[in-house]
Amino acid sequence: MNGDEFLRLLSEKTNRDEKETNRLVLSLADVIVGGLQDGNSVSLRGFGTFEVKKKSERIVVNHTTGKRTLFPPKLVIGFGPSASLKENINLLGDKK
Repeated sequence: MNGDEFLRLLSEKTNRDEKETNRLVLSLADVIVGGLQDGNSVSLRGFGTFEVKKKSERIVVNHTTGKRTLFPPKLVIGFGPSASLKENINLLGDKK
């Protein structure tokens, strides 16, 4: 499903026009990003939790050349699905 399909389905489900739905989705994204930038995890009931994780520095070896490269630590965004989301996805897998 692409972004346009997502917005169309969400606008139908919420009985709102697509422009208003788009504004709501962008606002949701802004709130999530703001929370993560403040160092907080962001939980959405029934969906899951977004959090910032620190990825440690590591040495990567190019197997072709044997050259070793040090990758510095960085922050990455992690997502953990809620139990109900996992359950719903597993139920879908049983139907296929």
